Amino acid sequence: MSGDAGPGGRLSWIMPMTGQSGPTRVLGVITARGGSKSIPGKNLADLGGRPLVAHTVRQAAAATALARTIVSTDDEKIASACRSAGGDVPFLRPARLAQDDTKSLPVLVHALEFAEEEGGCTYSHVCCLQPTSPLRHPADIDAAVAKALETGADAVVTVCPALHPAKIKKLKGDRLVPYAVPEPEGARRQDLGPPAFRRNGAVYVFRRETLLAGRLWGDDVRAVVMPAERSVDVDEPADLLLVRALYDLREETGGMKEW
Repeated sequence: MSGDAGPGGRLSWIMPMTGQSGPTRVLGVITARGGSKSIPGKNLADLGGRPLVAHTVRQAAAATALARTIVSTDDEKIASACRSAGGDVPFLRPARLAQDDTKSLPVLVHALEFAEEEGGCTYSHVCCLQPTSPLRHPADIDAAVAKALETGADAVVTVCPALHPAKIKKLKGDRLVPYAVPEPEGARRQDLGPPAFRRNGAVYVFRRETLLAGRLWGDDVRAVVMPAERSVDVDEPADLLLVRALYDLREETGGMKEW
């Protein structure tokens, strides 16, 4: 394998997928909008002495599969924190792409088109990394990208074990009823069928063509399984307390030295 050295001495492209005629470049995009409602200033919340977003900047830099990683944010404080952590913040996201109801697709397309025009190159995939998953490893990023390249899938997402659908209920008045799948009376966990998984929000890898066609997932979606202890997604205040406890435990046991 050969190629030009990118930031930090990494190769700026990796081997093409079977049947592709050119090099494969993967653009990392850290999406870090300001204005969180559930936890004000969430992306700047302290975790181990660093802003939450800085952990994702460091993980992306340590991953080997990304040709370049840029931060898409509308917030100058977040941009400054990312630059202090070594992040690449080439623009401030337009306000029209930073609303409460803004979806991921236009944000990723905007970042992709900016990076391609600025760099004079074409990326084959976009790897979306959310700051709210600060316990992922760089190896999780590399595994998701590798899966995308090996399979040619439209999208690859990281998942973790989840409660079986038969255990999920809803209320009709005060009556407890199945949400979607009936639970056999007296069934043990192992009797419920194949294990269930949920998207954990840590890593998403999308094909360029799929994004530019106006879709995120496409028709072929693959998964990379991550353990629960690396899958906390910070959405509510209780999540932040949990991620801090897990982070401190990992540091105490030497887990942070793994990368």
